[in-house]
Amino acid sequence: MIVLDSSFLIASYNERDAHHRVARRLMDDFLGGKWGNGLLLEYVFLEVVTVLLVRRNLSVAQRAGRILLEARELDFVPSADFFLEAVEIFLSQASTHLSFTDAAIMAAARTRCGGLLLTFDEEFRKVRELRPLPERPVS
Repeated sequence: MIVLDSSFLIASYNERDAHHRVARRLMDDFLGGKWGNGLLLEYVFLEVVTVLLVRRNLSVAQRAGRILLEARELDFVPSADFFLEAVEIFLSQASTHLSFTDAAIMAAARTRCGGLLLTFDEEFRKVRELRPLPERPVS
């Protein structure tokens, strides 16, 4: 099981994203079952469709939203399940700049996936309990 971050999903659906090619390769691995099912937090779904709407257009955002909602490879996770832990992570961070959504992702990854997550967000690499993929930063 692995948590899917917004940066990974946005790069997968946005051909203009600098990480698109790497994201597509990772998506193929994910869809091939390499890490089992993916966890998709409600907050992440919200970020993905909103960013795609702004950076691309309504059609791309709607298409991505439908694909995510219908994907059998994804387990949707109510963000409320991690709200209090996310609050604690967000309020106690000192050497990171995690958004509140990132704090919820971190809580889910630690609790449900042994820290494993697909992301291009470099802030996650600063957290020792997490195992972000790809393993090396992508430039």
